[in-house]
Amino acid sequence: MRIGNVELSSPVAMAPMAGVTDLPYRTILREMGVGLTTTEMISAKAILYHNKNTEELMRTGNGEHPVAVQLFGSEPDIMAEIAAQIEERFDLIDVNMGCPVAKIVNNHEGSDLMNHPELAYDILHAMVERCHKPITVKFRKGFQKNDDTAVEFAKMAEQAGVSAVTVHGRTRAQLYSGKADWDVIRRVKEAVRIPVFGNGDIFTPEDAKRMMEETGCDGVAIARGAQGNPWLIQRTVQYLKTGELLPEPTVQDVIAMIHHHVELMLQYKGEFTTIREMRKHIAWYTEGYPDSAKLRGKINTANSIDELYCLVDALKQENPR
Repeated sequence: MRIGNVELSSPVAMAPMAGVTDLPYRTILREMGVGLTTTEMISAKAILYHNKNTEELMRTGNGEHPVAVQLFGSEPDIMAEIAAQIEERFDLIDVNMGCPVAKIVNNHEGSDLMNHPELAYDILHAMVERCHKPITVKFRKGFQKNDDTAVEFAKMAEQAGVSAVTVHGRTRAQLYSGKADWDVIRRVKEAVRIPVFGNGDIFTPEDAKRMMEETGCDGVAIARGAQGNPWLIQRTVQYLKTGELLPEPTVQDVIAMIHHHVELMLQYKGEFTTIREMRKHIAWYTEGYPDSAKLRGKINTANSIDELYCLVDALKQENPR
């Protein structure tokens, strides 16, 4: 499929997730055959004021294409200026208009922009006018619990000139609770001519196929389902392409992937940060295994890479299959 002039190898994208879709994990997802990766969301103002953390967030790997950067902000001029400054480093520029986190919403950014479609239009239109790369936008079903404004919001985004939209089938009030409404994705797809990605409650390859069949969406954006489970990307790509359902990873696969993930983290972030950031990833990788809660407790007190490896390698003895 195509987004503007960008060709994707598959209709499976990894949704941007703070603290998850950093460069090491995106490298793994690329190895798994993902069609599109996106950075963690980045404040346009933080880039403007040369915040020391933003450069690391914008770092991409050799051959990491196509890759999008996701920006958030509420000032059209700043959003357009920053997008134009950094666009050569990326294939697409995505705009976050769906983040439900209070500190983002209270600053009139993220999903709060669904309450201000005129401002949202001004932001997107300004970015489209300034940039040569395709602009995309991610948003939700609505803001308040009973809101259902995504269709009109998508029409607005298309009119502003964006090249694709991603729709999360929950309102901001729902956060990540309850069941995602896939019907709103269907209605958005019927309302616009640009590509539509569906997002929400994709935890198996079968979920992805069912979403595409039920909604007619052009692609799926997987999020929480791939936390500690990059195989979901590989299995979904293969299932959508051939109908073949690859087996779930063995404990040996999980151990090997954790080692690979740690090695990538060490390459980009050093030992101190790797030990601390891998704690959550290992908890996700090992969820569901016997005594996984006890393992998490030990991981959280580990102070060296060797200690991490010893704890993870013990899974093989406890789960020999």
